[in-house]
Amino acid sequence: MELRHLRYFLAVAEESHFGRAAERLHIVQPALSKQIKDLENELGGALFIRSSRRVMLTEAGKLLQVQAQNILAQTEHSRLMVERSLKGEMGQVRVGFAGNAVLSGLLVADMRLFHQRYPQAELTVQELEPHQQIDAILNDQLDIGYLPDFQGASHPALRCEAVGSWQRFVAMRQDNPLAAHPQLTVAMLAEEPLILYASHDADAQLASALQALNPGHPQRISRASGTLSVLAMAGAGLGVALVPEPVVQVGIPDIVYRPLNDPALCASLLRVSRKEEINGAARAWQALFRHASVAED
Repeated sequence: MELRHLRYFLAVAEESHFGRAAERLHIVQPALSKQIKDLENELGGALFIRSSRRVMLTEAGKLLQVQAQNILAQTEHSRLMVERSLKGEMGQVRVGFAGNAVLSGLLVADMRLFHQRYPQAELTVQELEPHQQIDAILNDQLDIGYLPDFQGASHPALRCEAVGSWQRFVAMRQDNPLAAHPQLTVAMLAEEPLILYASHDADAQLASALQALNPGHPQRISRASGTLSVLAMAGAGLGVALVPEPVVQVGIPDIVYRPLNDPALCASLLRVSRKEEINGAARAWQALFRHASVAED
């Protein structure tokens, strides 16, 4: 028994006439009669009482009518669900992020736009370190990542888009002598204990630059995971922290921020996803923001 048999059967049952049912189905009447006869033979009994003027359902036919209506309705529902999933209108998108993606407003704006366009799609969001995001995307545990510039993002299976770049600021206690300056240079940090993000490649470049300024005296460098950890250490007076500009809006008692006057040490944000994506909702996310980027250009 195939779905077309059920569609043909229901057409005859609803029209109570083979001729009208054939016209509705856009097939010739002999072909329709044969399909119904094949169905009756397969089931082992008559489904219709035939007369010259009309046909009526047998008891078995009435039972099949209810079942066929349910089967075809469920089939259509399933078809629509799968179709919507493939288009990204349903399904789940798993998003990872570093804190600066939220503080900058970029992730929030992307999530809002996606939700407005695909309100039935489910979004799950998780804060993760950059290397954790890369591993999770490669292992199909995450679909999209928002992370600082990171060497691991250059994997050939990944698509990377630069979505933001900001000036660096120095976060320190307000009683630090450097707080008296309206802006700072790299050279002014040469004697300061540094607090850096554990997995930001740009921070490693900064550490190298500072070491080159003062080669005879290794600089004390502490590393922390996440913006709040970095700021906590700075607030405790363990050193000065290098943070992207969006972090400046985070108000913590006794901490002040000063801009670092070095454009080469900017902080970048990447949006990372798989090149070969099978998740329809994740593909919709990629397409939405790829088109948005083109429109902005």
